[in-house]
Amino acid sequence: MSKRAMKRQLREGAFDAGQFEGDDKIRRLPLDRAGWSPLAHHNEDREQGYLKTIKAKSPGQEKLIAAIDEKNLVVALGPAGTGKTYIAIAKAVESLEAGKVGRIVLSRPAVEAGESIGFLPGDAEDKLAPYLRPLYDALSDRLSMKRVRSLLSEGAIEIAPIGFMRGRTLNNAFVVIDEAQNCTYMQLKMLLTRLGWHSTMVVTGDPQQSDLLPELSGLGPVAERLETLSNISVVRLADKDIVRHPLVADMLGVL
Repeated sequence: MSKRAMKRQLREGAFDAGQFEGDDKIRRLPLDRAGWSPLAHHNEDREQGYLKTIKAKSPGQEKLIAAIDEKNLVVALGPAGTGKTYIAIAKAVESLEAGKVGRIVLSRPAVEAGESIGFLPGDAEDKLAPYLRPLYDALSDRLSMKRVRSLLSEGAIEIAPIGFMRGRTLNNAFVVIDEAQNCTYMQLKMLLTRLGWHSTMVVTGDPQQSDLLPELSGLGPVAERLETLSNISVVRLADKDIVRHPLVADMLGVL
């Protein structure tokens, strides 16, 4: 049989398997094989969407996630590696994608921590980029970089230094104030009073790792005063909540 005739028979459904008897190298692919098919109409019941969800890895993280779901203002205190910033940004993205808020506002102080950026090239935005990089990293882990750039250009995600927040009212927004231990008492008071209607604010930081002088950092005193209010949640994470490399918890125990 010619190749053209064989192709026609395969296409039209007529196929005589007997002509290949005795040839063990030839096998016919079963056309009625059950299972997954790349054709769309064969996969109507298959969920092809992928949503990256977060799960608490420690009791402290579980408490923090529950507090963000229940309260409009949450202060998360704890050592490095406990997932404070990541959980806050993950919940912010979750709220934005679910339509609970109209935008995400991320802010952190630009404190030099002993290094000078005055001689770095570029304008003020370029000089501040290294300080805001951790926020971009957390966003890109929850969303694709293409999606992040799109939301940034649309204004649905805004990343700004603390100094750019004065005088604003943040309505219908999920606000994350990161590295708040580098804010003074008056800066935190200004930031906390930016909270508007239908908004959630999460303040994260580690009072033990402030780049300011101990008497200048306002996170500790602010958390102690807010802890007396029932409609505000102050979550204190501990060394046992660290989810980075185990050496991080060991080092923080002796440093």
